[in-house]
Amino acid sequence: MGQVLDQFAAECHDILKEDSGRNGLEQVCEGLKKVLVNDEFVNEHLGPDTDSPRNILYEDPELGFCIVAHVHKGASGSPPHDHGSSWAIYGQVKGTTEMTEYNLVEKPKDDQPGKVKAFKSYDLTPGTAVAYDVGQFHSPKREGETRLIRIEGKNLDTIKRDRYEAV
Repeated sequence: MGQVLDQFAAECHDILKEDSGRNGLEQVCEGLKKVLVNDEFVNEHLGPDTDSPRNILYEDPELGFCIVAHVHKGASGSPPHDHGSSWAIYGQVKGTTEMTEYNLVEKPKDDQPGKVKAFKSYDLTPGTAVAYDVGQFHSPKREGETRLIRIEGKNLDTIKRDRYEAV
């Protein structure tokens, strides 16, 4: 797995076992910022030969959180979303992600998506990280290639999430 990843995963485990709330997420976020600028870690998991849009680097067997490497080639983005019953921490390694945050206007009903309204936008640049708590709506937009680490409270491949649209 790599020494830096091993140490970081163990640090995340200890923090989240002690405090899985907002304070714990912020502590993990601060630790992630150090990893994002660690050349050994970046070269091993997000180097120039890496091109996977989603690569789970670590999944904690006790707590269930995942450390995931993402490579987005070219422009990309996602509609407004939360992560269902999970939180997520985004950490930028290369490129810029414009992140927009939203407030809930209307919950989804039947087959209709929920409605959210933007209230803040900012750029994630290399070395920055932001924690999004359960139910916190956001959408990323990328104009070019980006490389990032996302820590998920649970493996998002296993979580049902509702659809939302901006109004």
